[in-house]
Amino acid sequence: MANINRKQFFQNFALETLDDKQLPVYPYKDPSNKELPTSLRKTSTGISEYTGPWGEEQIKHLCRRTLFGVTKADIDFFKTKTMVQAVDSILNISTTDPSPPLNHYSGNANQADADVPLGQTWVNAVDNPNLNGSRRSSFKAWWLSLMVNQDRTIKEKMNLFWHNHFATEANVVQSARTVYNHHKLLRQNCLGNFKTLNRLIATDPAMLIYLNGEQNTKTAPDENYGRELQELFTVGKDLPIYYTEDDVKAAARVMTGWRNSRTTYSSYFDSTRHDTTNKQFSSFYNNTVIVGKTGTNGATEVDDLMTMIFNHNEVAKHIARSIYRFFVYYNIDESVETNVIAPLATIFRNSNYNIKTLMDALLKSEHFYDSLNMGCVIKPPMDHLVGLARTFNLIFPDSTNVATQYGHYLYTQQVGILLGQDIGDAPNVAGWPAYYQSPQYYELWINSDSLPKRNQICDLLVYTGYNRSGFKLILDPIAFVSQFTSPEDPNLLINQITSLLFPIDLSSTSKTQVKTAFLLSGQSSDYYWSDVWNEYVAAPTNNTKKQAVYTRLQGMFKYLFGLAEFQLN
Repeated sequence: MANINRKQFFQNFALETLDDKQLPVYPYKDPSNKELPTSLRKTSTGISEYTGPWGEEQIKHLCRRTLFGVTKADIDFFKTKTMVQAVDSILNISTTDPSPPLNHYSGNANQADADVPLGQTWVNAVDNPNLNGSRRSSFKAWWLSLMVNQDRTIKEKMNLFWHNHFATEANVVQSARTVYNHHKLLRQNCLGNFKTLNRLIATDPAMLIYLNGEQNTKTAPDENYGRELQELFTVGKDLPIYYTEDDVKAAARVMTGWRNSRTTYSSYFDSTRHDTTNKQFSSFYNNTVIVGKTGTNGATEVDDLMTMIFNHNEVAKHIARSIYRFFVYYNIDESVETNVIAPLATIFRNSNYNIKTLMDALLKSEHFYDSLNMGCVIKPPMDHLVGLARTFNLIFPDSTNVATQYGHYLYTQQVGILLGQDIGDAPNVAGWPAYYQSPQYYELWINSDSLPKRNQICDLLVYTGYNRSGFKLILDPIAFVSQFTSPEDPNLLINQITSLLFPIDLSSTSKTQVKTAFLLSGQSSDYYWSDVWNEYVAAPTNNTKKQAVYTRLQGMFKYLFGLAEFQLN
């Protein structure tokens, strides 16, 4: 019944507890006015540790939400672990920074780089206005490669979450080195302390540029960061009572004096530009006064600001909701608010805002593995593209030719732009609308323009591939099906393929139709596939026998990629 409801829903869319400080608590109202049918509303499950069945269905759900796509190897790996062990493994991220992005552009005579040889990294080189665009492209190709080649941890998914949460635009920041440093900061702190991460972001050079922080002075306070710090980064909005416009202005005055060095690519505090007067905040913040400080001590006012904000209960709840919408589901009804968000927020506050602790509680909860939370999310473009590449083990060029290698990763990243997600360049400070825009949320990923393009990229990779510099990026359907048990059995093969590709299983009637139309070439007996497959296995270098298998699989995958279920996560 749950599966039927989720499929129906997809078809419809297409067509607190107090802490010790006893701060006031306000009822949260989901800004979405969408009222789900009774049969589609969430259950009353909470964050008690999940003790139900632990099999492929739960493993695939965990992988789809924490990785980009799921592979058969992922499933085999986590089958050897308990649920607790699997989540512990996924949250056990490496603290070692990945190798930095490289110069892939100097093969073009118009983009010669006097400071950085082809194939070497530019992240420590002086910014070159003529090459910043090429270096930002290098950064995006590099980031896409990290997603495709991710280990079995949540690190890449968390990095994208924080990029959306602390959204910046590389095209606005301009400096490629500053862009790289900003994302390095997110990556290093993605499962660390949220208070620490906020403090680092407050004076991060990229954010100072993006939200005009370096132009914020005592004579001309700029409210951009002071507003977004509260509305987007910490407290949130859509509350009956919340911070005031004067709170925004006071926060802006606290942040005056921070500037960027174009030679060290770091921020610094200029006391001559700082507002040294006291900053009065509203009753929302217990009428706190941040005492103005002079000289270099003025830099510490930002710490006082963070302390004041993080004393408020709403911070933990806002982040719990954001995490929930990204990793579980967009609709937060009364049951979810009471049974999931509020206790998660308490855990988050009691851990002194440790992100890993929050994620651990969520990913081990009975609510996360609730059947109604499986297959109910529409894939964001990166999940669609990177998930396809990972699931089918798409082979990209190796590092022997960095220009060709980066060119193919960059092509994949730019397809993401066509589908609505340009990593590194979120559309605005709020991030991508599909993660926050009521009432549609990630239904926005699918429309009359993006859905055909999703199908077109799949068709391209199934049939012709993408050619660049003598290398073809193309899906190998034979290699994909060869990993399964007894691929000569068309019934077992269809079951294994659809189980891996879809979070919602196809009906037996649909599977029979797929088998008959493609594997059996319209015939009724299973041996029409079994014989063709076995003949190929016996003579894999025989092109005629290989093509007999290849063309049937091509047609089948084209059809499967076009199904509504393939757009779900």
